[in-house]
Amino acid sequence: MQRRDFLKMAGVGAGGILLPVCGTRVSAAELTQNGMDVRRKKVLADIVLNTARKAGASYTDVRIGRYLNQFLVTRETRVENIINTESFGAGIRVIANGTWGFAATNDLTDDGIAKAARRAVAIAKANSRYQDEPVQLAPVKGVGEVSWQTPIQKNAFEVPISEKVDYLMEVNNGALKAGASFINSSLYLVNEQKYFASSDGSYIDQDIHRLWAPMTVTAVDKDTGVFKTRDGLSTPVGLGYEYLDGREEDKIHGHTTLYGDSYDMAEDAILATEQAKAKLSARSIDPGKYDLVLEPLHLRLTIHESVGHPLELDRVLGYEANYAGTSFATLDKWRSGKFQYGSDKVNFFADRTQPGSLGAVGYDDEGVKARRWDLVKDGILVNYQATRDQVHMIDQDESHGCSYADSWDSVQFQRMPNVSLAPGKEKYSVKDMIRDVEKGIYILGRGSYSIDQQRYNFQFGGQLFYEIRDGEIVGQVEDVAYQSNTQEFWNSCSAICDESDYRLGGTFFDGKGQPSQVSAVSHGCSTTRFDKINVINTKRKIS
Repeated sequence: MQRRDFLKMAGVGAGGILLPVCGTRVSAAELTQNGMDVRRKKVLADIVLNTARKAGASYTDVRIGRYLNQFLVTRETRVENIINTESFGAGIRVIANGTWGFAATNDLTDDGIAKAARRAVAIAKANSRYQDEPVQLAPVKGVGEVSWQTPIQKNAFEVPISEKVDYLMEVNNGALKAGASFINSSLYLVNEQKYFASSDGSYIDQDIHRLWAPMTVTAVDKDTGVFKTRDGLSTPVGLGYEYLDGREEDKIHGHTTLYGDSYDMAEDAILATEQAKAKLSARSIDPGKYDLVLEPLHLRLTIHESVGHPLELDRVLGYEANYAGTSFATLDKWRSGKFQYGSDKVNFFADRTQPGSLGAVGYDDEGVKARRWDLVKDGILVNYQATRDQVHMIDQDESHGCSYADSWDSVQFQRMPNVSLAPGKEKYSVKDMIRDVEKGIYILGRGSYSIDQQRYNFQFGGQLFYEIRDGEIVGQVEDVAYQSNTQEFWNSCSAICDESDYRLGGTFFDGKGQPSQVSAVSHGCSTTRFDKINVINTKRKIS
């Protein structure tokens, strides 16, 4: 079996993060070599399907996966780490006696994979002694032999390491010359080469790419020792290395420069330095009620925590209670058909087909074709996120296509698809929105946050804060966080900018499950206004 380590990287984002480092360390060149031929994968898949059927399985699926990771981490003028890993094997899931069984192996010989198939069936039969009700799978029509690939223009793994290091060094040097005290910058590249086959008659070959280029700039007041940080305004994407082209047409100029379908990391590092230094002298916010104007890179985290997670059906049913809580959005609220999740301007949808998104695939890890569906319509809760063995619990007979496993040796289960807030239907710009605010704060970028175990009461910070008075931005402020609860917050939504402002944000390492797995997911929205939200001063202490 493979080894799973975690590498702690301090200074990336608001605090240190743990990066999952899975598989065997390899050279960068090995990451660009071709994997197993698809014809050989089909031979192995058929061995699994036939072996499991003969052993007593009523349903079988197999995922043959090659998972590639490359992480480059720098600080100031130094390369802190370069990690290349490869993991290759097969995960086999069966139903026997109405019960799930799972086994995985990295022995991809005919005998090795057949042995794993028999083991999966034996585990299912052993589990069946404790099963109260048989597994109910929503039907899925087999699609035969098909393939899907992330529509990248430039494979990031094929770009030489030296070129990537030079790129990050250019970013760091620009920030240091502009006056940054410290800077961390990184590149995270992921490629999942996944082959799925099932007894339903599907043989699906997918090649999925993701990229993230985070950074954090720190400015220190040498006289006082006070420091401020500003994270990069990139977003993790389902794109290739072309995302780092920083095309002028993808830049959104305003009180700061924001980015659409490409990112200029070097430019952002210089601007981040200027803004981190400006934070040192920015006025500390007066607590109170404010109208909030929240831009997409900021709001995507609020969507993730207060909409994406609470509408996962397994969380609603209590399956995640031990690790990451339950959900206030219980089945009785959904069944009423009247639960007011938000104002009538609020429309949330799930969509695994959005180009450039982290969750974009052709098919999920149960062989279900990617699709779009509504979660909240005109403010009313209308649906959840569910997999093949869950949808019957909400009186539906079609899977939503949101099953995922982060490795061949992990069991696939319900994971969040891209969950997004629909843009406003009427022409309405960010300038228009700010003009309509008498007393407010314009918040950009992701900051620290907390949310309770029912995904209800929460607090969110940000990266940049601009005070609005009488329809105009009057200056940068600091020490801002807003507090609310999910239903109150989304019902305070009073305006949403039109689709010209719609952008995707995302989470590259979203944790869930025991043993824990990570997934990547995007959230789209336009800049959105919320009225009379409680804002606290995070610098103040109780005396």
